[in-house]
Amino acid sequence: MPFGLKNTGVTYQRLMDKVFDDQIGRNIKVYVDDMVIKSRDEETLLQDVEETFKTLVKAHMKLNPAKCTFGVEKGQFLGYQVSKEGILSNPFNIEEFLELKALHNLKGVQEINGRLTALGRFISKSAEKALPLYQTLKG
Repeated sequence: MPFGLKNTGVTYQRLMDKVFDDQIGRNIKVYVDDMVIKSRDEETLLQDVEETFKTLVKAHMKLNPAKCTFGVEKGQFLGYQVSKEGILSNPFNIEEFLELKALHNLKGVQEINGRLTALGRFISKSAEKALPLYQTLKG
């Protein structure tokens, strides 16, 4: 992080949790700076989007229009493809993994072992965030 800033991600997540406290779990999922507004039907979709925009205005927060996508039934969230059919892995990540070169020394094995450990922790934490989303989309 620039200028020695630490824990900014955690601090920002706490802010987002506080700002969207009454919406999280009901009609929105927030992970740091990724948001998904979710609705069971089209009738409530506009109400949920309007509620989210009002919450953003109240918190003096702005969205970057270039990074916003609306009205999609399928999209990417936390590195996964999310749709009403379920959650799938990102094909790009799978290709990258399949293109890994063979390891020929102990240092390479230790390095990949560390990466796999970190990946396992990430998957565990992201699954905790993605599972409620999956259940909501599937339900």
